[in-house]
Amino acid sequence: MKVEIDRKSGFCFGVIKAIKSAEAELEDSNLLYCLGDIVHNEKEVDRLEKMGLKSISKEEYFSLKNCKVLIRAHGEPPETYEHAEKNNIELIDATCPVVLTLQEKVKNSYTSKLQTKGQVVIFGKKGHAEIEGLNGQTNHNAIIVESIADVEKIDMTRPISLYSQTTKRIEDFHTIANLVNSKIQPGVPVEIKDTICRQVSNRVPNLKIFASQYDLILFVAGKKSSNGQYLYSICKEENPNSHIISEIEEINNSWFNGIESVGICGATSTPNWLMDEVANWVTTHFD
Repeated sequence: MKVEIDRKSGFCFGVIKAIKSAEAELEDSNLLYCLGDIVHNEKEVDRLEKMGLKSISKEEYFSLKNCKVLIRAHGEPPETYEHAEKNNIELIDATCPVVLTLQEKVKNSYTSKLQTKGQVVIFGKKGHAEIEGLNGQTNHNAIIVESIADVEKIDMTRPISLYSQTTKRIEDFHTIANLVNSKIQPGVPVEIKDTICRQVSNRVPNLKIFASQYDLILFVAGKKSSNGQYLYSICKEENPNSHIISEIEEINNSWFNGIESVGICGATSTPNWLMDEVANWVTTHFD
């Protein structure tokens, strides 16, 4: 059986930065707090927790003092930094540079829109860490749009600045943007800001080619990974015989009936070592 890994899959530079920051700190310390899961991949989180990384919730964070806390690639709202300053918490800030730039843009839009009673609208997943950080730049006054149905929340008589969570599907963002443009009242200004990270969207053409070359696709991603769901959907469209798994235990032997080639790929939050593990398992059981 032919088994190959898409070597263009795996961690993006933002995730690499966060993980390297954690590993460097844990070389000199056996405990480092991380505000939320450092990456949306359970297996990688487990690996780092064995080294001394401790994932904590927002509630736990706001009870801490005199310690070190890692801010992951997704970013954080201003109140996280304010609490650290007041409570002698050293922050190791591993916010992705793309997210930092987006936070600044959202903040500037919100400040300028206050004078014209404008609205900052963000296309993204409610409760997602990145969205929480972005919304924080607006004092949590942004309008979060998850789907076409949520567009009705927007006042089409007031100015709009529309942004996107960096890991959303670009086609879906364009659908939302086109709908907003079609509904806005004449003369009302609309700013459409395509802020989707090209580290994700640029993988799509390669992934389409890769998925089409194999009888079976195993897409490896954590259950919480937004870009994992997006990139998996691309594989599924190109090759209906695609399955998403977060660990080897989820592989179904019946998927391999009559299969001669298997392609393995993953999200920007999927470690290479996990894709290697899946490939080795397939080779051992079916070659």
